[in-house]
Amino acid sequence: MLAHLAVLQLAKCGLMPGRAGAFDTPGVCTALEHRFQVLHSREIMVTNQGVEPMATVRLLTDAELSGDAAAVFADIRAVRNDSYVNDFWRALANDPATLQRTWNSLKAVMAAGGALNPKVKEMLYLAVSIAQGCEYCIHSHTAAARGKGMTSAEHGELLGIVGMAAQTNRLVQALGIEPDVAFRVT
Repeated sequence: MLAHLAVLQLAKCGLMPGRAGAFDTPGVCTALEHRFQVLHSREIMVTNQGVEPMATVRLLTDAELSGDAAAVFADIRAVRNDSYVNDFWRALANDPATLQRTWNSLKAVMAAGGALNPKVKEMLYLAVSIAQGCEYCIHSHTAAARGKGMTSAEHGELLGIVGMAAQTNRLVQALGIEPDVAFRVT
């Protein structure tokens, strides 16, 4: 069922897995093909084992939080001006020290007022999430970037850049080319 939904998404883009040229557009098609593969593997897991994949730790409710974790959640809500705390933080709440450290680091890196505006920061986070293949982060930071004003055209261009960078990075690695002297940062 899940893989069928991915095929429908691909078909909307005029793409079908297994058809010549289906995934030739860098970035967009690579991301869609990856999504198809993830959903297909989940469908196989459900079919063969009868279970949906799930988190490796409990996602804690507000009522289950320790005092330290509750304080971090309060800060997340205040900084974001939103009562919603997503599942990533709920999973980390099982280890309040890791929750606190991760939130403090993320808050410092993603804070407004730096050289990069918040939309650009979210788009960079999204690009790295795509490159790392983190489905959760791809969805979370796509939503965040859209919330900060990323347009569909910007999203499409970002996907094209990520796909092209992945392709040329693999080629230069395969060819074993050393960086040009002119490009070396000193």
